[in-house]
Amino acid sequence: MTISCAIIDDEPLAAGLLESYAKKTPYLSLSGTYNSALQAMKDLREMPVQLIFLDIQMPELSGIEFAKILPKETKIIFTTAFPQYAIEGYKVNALDYLLKPISYDDFLKSTDKALEWFAVASKQDVYRRDRFMFVKSDYKLQRISLDDILYIEGLKDYVRFYLKNGEKVMSLMSMKKLEEYLPKPEFLRTHRSFIVHMPETPLIDRFRIVFGDVYVPISENYKEEVQAYFDQHTLM
Repeated sequence: MTISCAIIDDEPLAAGLLESYAKKTPYLSLSGTYNSALQAMKDLREMPVQLIFLDIQMPELSGIEFAKILPKETKIIFTTAFPQYAIEGYKVNALDYLLKPISYDDFLKSTDKALEWFAVASKQDVYRRDRFMFVKSDYKLQRISLDDILYIEGLKDYVRFYLKNGEKVMSLMSMKKLEEYLPKPEFLRTHRSFIVHMPETPLIDRFRIVFGDVYVPISENYKEEVQAYFDQHTLM
């Protein structure tokens, strides 16, 4: 996978250093280096990139202000000499925050995080489009249609898929990785041990999801997101 990127920093030395880092990172494709957000704006409108290394404190238009007008598909790694801006950076969904002076090791850790994010997003797009996945089960690859899933149960290092036809499919994988790949809010984690295919929810009883004689719990950690889904789909 290759990630298209741009650098925006009003300090020429800092911009040059980041440019040298990007050019020697095999999975990055640098489209441009800019000394201000305004300078970058026209080019990025015409030729958007996936990732921007963005300084925060800049004249005319700060990195935080610029981040707010970028398309949501464009991801940001903030670069700054001022640690007090970290919280503001994460409020605009930055992937990471690099504090100057930036070493190549820190740069690489941050871009590795971006690479992982884009890899997960790409797989999510495939699942949304094709509506199925293959999972390893009993030394075979078994096809599972997303539309056939009722819920998924985590069992230590395994997960078990409960399907509409009554079939149960066991596979060696983590709930965390599965949760990342499945499209939200169609699939929501309701408990440490359960992910539910929300459109297939037949009944809620005392804030438990009922599938026949099975009661899937909703724990406090996931209650807010699950409740929001129910609220959106409840006729008052």
